[in-house]
Amino acid sequence: MTAHLEPTEAAGRALFMRGIVGPVVMLNLMRFRAVADYAAAPELAPAAPISGAAAFDRYIRHTLPFLTASGGELRFYGDGGGFLIGPADERWDAAMLVRQSSLQSFLAFASDAAYLAGIGHRTAALEDSRLLPLVQTAPL
Repeated sequence: MTAHLEPTEAAGRALFMRGIVGPVVMLNLMRFRAVADYAAAPELAPAAPISGAAAFDRYIRHTLPFLTASGGELRFYGDGGGFLIGPADERWDAAMLVRQSSLQSFLAFASDAAYLAGIGHRTAALEDSRLLPLVQTAPL
């Protein structure tokens, strides 16, 4: 099984080629490691091993100020599980909805050096993930 932890260059290009104007909501699905793996960011590693979920909590605490400053907001974060409609053997430990005011704001947020300094918590936490940009097509 191939893990999906970072966007590919082609996927990033395709997202911007969509020509999205206005807000975008990012649907995040996360599957956590049983034990966080800080091999790629040892400077962020806690003194004792922690779970992937605990490492992701550290990522959220680090990220929220940068997200808010960029015009974004965390709309939902909660526990996942098995699908009601979908593959019976596929599970996601958590789901998150993040609203960003525009793709440009999202890019500014995602490339902020201070934000990136803590992204190792996310990498340590995740076994696999999905990120689906959503655009509202009709007012509610």
